[in-house]
Amino acid sequence: MRILALFLALLPGPAFAAAPVDGYKVVATYPHSTDSYTEGFLYLNGQFYEGTGLNGHSAVLAIDPATGQPTQRRDLPQQYFGEGIVDWGSNLYEWTWNEHTCFVYDRFSLRLLKQFAYTGEGWGMTRTAREIITSDGSSTLRFRDPNTFAETRHVVVRDGRQSIDRLNELEFIHGEIYANVWHTDRIARISPADGHVIAWIDLTGLLPEGQRGNAEAVLNGIAYDAQHDRLFVTGKQWPSVFEIKIVPHRP
Repeated sequence: MRILALFLALLPGPAFAAAPVDGYKVVATYPHSTDSYTEGFLYLNGQFYEGTGLNGHSAVLAIDPATGQPTQRRDLPQQYFGEGIVDWGSNLYEWTWNEHTCFVYDRFSLRLLKQFAYTGEGWGMTRTAREIITSDGSSTLRFRDPNTFAETRHVVVRDGRQSIDRLNELEFIHGEIYANVWHTDRIARISPADGHVIAWIDLTGLLPEGQRGNAEAVLNGIAYDAQHDRLFVTGKQWPSVFEIKIVPHRP
């Protein structure tokens, strides 16, 4: 073990250096329902789409950002714990935590079209132009065929030598995967090629502890408006959605 430790210590530093930590500034705030246990979050065509969790409270909603009120809603049957959502063409996917079921809806009517089955837990979802990317609470991100939901490849997320687990809600922005890390106030910016953490966004203080209703009211929700280059974040049962700008780390 000592020989291995010495070998690792002699490896070139930059390949194993910890990623820089960026800050943020708040640009605007929008209302958000404290009834929404946010598991999936995205922005498309002027609306937020949100997937919520908890048995008996899980739903997928289209929401007017100005009012925080749903313009459409589809509730899941009580046995399902809703998790991440992602748009794919004219469809919207929503998967579940432990029920191994992914629902595919018509995005405009929220009419159920079909279902997929999978193994393991469901946490977050996002997409590239060709693949769906999912998290399952581990350090592994899985890439899936949108037509079958079958895994095509995966990457293990690491910051230097340290694997990063509890990856939760996801968003694909400028060729990078943004991932909430459950029960932290940080977002990891991840390379889809090899899983290394490019940088962190530290959102400490965004919503003070005193404004969080319970210990599970954690940061979890990233949405991106590609047309106007706007980044939104929220959390489970938070009273607000925050539009933020990243403040780069200064060495």
